[in-house]
Amino acid sequence: MTVQPLLSLKNIHKAFGGIIAIQDFSLEMFPGEIVALVGDNGAGKSTLIKIISGIHHPTAGTISLYGEPVRFADASSARHRGIEVVYQDLALADEQPVFMNMFLGRELTRKPFGFLDKTRMRRETQAVLTQLDVRIPSASSIVRDLSGGQRQGIAIARATHWASNLILLDEPTAALGVAETARVEELIASLRQRNIAILMISHSLDQVMRLSDRICVLRRGEQIGVHRTAETGKNAIVSMITGVGT
Repeated sequence: MTVQPLLSLKNIHKAFGGIIAIQDFSLEMFPGEIVALVGDNGAGKSTLIKIISGIHHPTAGTISLYGEPVRFADASSARHRGIEVVYQDLALADEQPVFMNMFLGRELTRKPFGFLDKTRMRRETQAVLTQLDVRIPSASSIVRDLSGGQRQGIAIARATHWASNLILLDEPTAALGVAETARVEELIASLRQRNIAILMISHSLDQVMRLSDRICVLRRGEQIGVHRTAETGKNAIVSMITGVGT
């Protein structure tokens, strides 16, 4: 039985005035798959993430979810279709507890007066953190008091809680130490079991080789190739990124 792609990008083109940022990009992603998006700075990786997440509109090309063409008016409409993003800055409210960050912009309230239902948000947050094995003191911990790895874990847990289709990860372990990087990588790998697709930007080819099922290479806005990770090596990917030896 043929599995239908969760996400299909076909002939995506993006220009900002006379500058071409993405040129004729096509990719299919499947449930439970991790695809790494690699390339030098300025290759177009962040632009592509912003197109998928509704921040930018493609100049040409089509985006489909499970075969249905979609056009996201903005980031909120992409989130409504089950697409979540974890950016490098994490977008966490440092002065708020973890459970408030989990429901940031989606707070639960109690009827009939609309007061915040902090008890339920705290309980649901703790359940998500426990399920994903994100190790923090409690769902009531203040974010500013947590380590970089714990903060990254919370951001990924929040995306996982709300995403039904796709999570976009932008440098998920940037600036983390070795131990915290390993812990976050374990969390990312565990998401396969939830049948969510993950598109991950990473400059660490070691990380890409450990985590991804396929690797997509961009160079100056052009898609150079897509390879199964198990069937390629770092040297081949570096050659594709740089254009040296190709």
